[in-house]
Amino acid sequence: MRAARVAGPVTFEEEIQRRRTFAIISHPDAGKTTLTEKLLLYGGAVQLAGSVTARKNQRATTSDWMELEKKRGISISSTVLQFEYGGYRINLLDTPGHKDFSEDTYRVLTAVDAVIMVIDAGKGVEMQTRKLFEVCARRGVPIFTFMNKLDRPARDPIALMDELEAVLGIRTVAMNWPLGNGADFRGVYDRKDRRVHLFERVVGGMYRAPVSVTGLDDALVREKLDEGTYRTVREQIEMIEMAGAEFDHGLVLEGKLSPVFFGSGVNNFGVQLLLDSFLRYSSAPRGRMAAA
Repeated sequence: MRAARVAGPVTFEEEIQRRRTFAIISHPDAGKTTLTEKLLLYGGAVQLAGSVTARKNQRATTSDWMELEKKRGISISSTVLQFEYGGYRINLLDTPGHKDFSEDTYRVLTAVDAVIMVIDAGKGVEMQTRKLFEVCARRGVPIFTFMNKLDRPARDPIALMDELEAVLGIRTVAMNWPLGNGADFRGVYDRKDRRVHLFERVVGGMYRAPVSVTGLDDALVREKLDEGTYRTVREQIEMIEMAGAEFDHGLVLEGKLSPVFFGSGVNNFGVQLLLDSFLRYSSAPRGRMAAA
């Protein structure tokens, strides 16, 4: 990823341009808190990530610090998690993930310049996600979508994207494509670089997942995927290359086109691809009208 920082003293304008302030929105249990942890892990802000499952038995995740959060396993506080990565200064606004505290989330969303919308790939668009999306859409906030939990049985990726467009009324473009799902989920195909990222699972997802980057025709890919899955993946990729929407950065910044990423937050599959692309294509702080 190209660094945003330049050598020498940083001017005020350059400091603005390297800022990225965003929030993660989702329906409860879609994986928001876990993805927050993993973005911090890949951003170098933490050295050890704790999954939601581990938290219940051992510790609270970095962003969940209130006693009620620890007891109920939910996020209800609003905090700013700031860290440096790739020349960017990132402000991740960790919002309440429970519907009982949705008003706090709505207020936080007035302060962000973009959002990452997390969708449970096994369930699709859920009610709270739709409400939060509408808040962002009214403001024209750029929306990046992460189809999460591909490590579990998931719906067809094309059907998931179709549902996003039909239910939320936003155009979508696939930035990567999943290689299998559930226990057979092995990685993703990066459409921009035309490379396959094959991941290895790590216990509890506590550390960065080892990854092998290769071509779609590589024998290693054929070895990792069964014949049926490999054939289906090839057909789907050919289909989206011919009939899928093209990436348009301008439409993304206008909030009219959502880049879609597939992965597994708990296993760290696709998290760095999401982070790097988000920083590259999201926007720095922009001027806003404070009153009519």
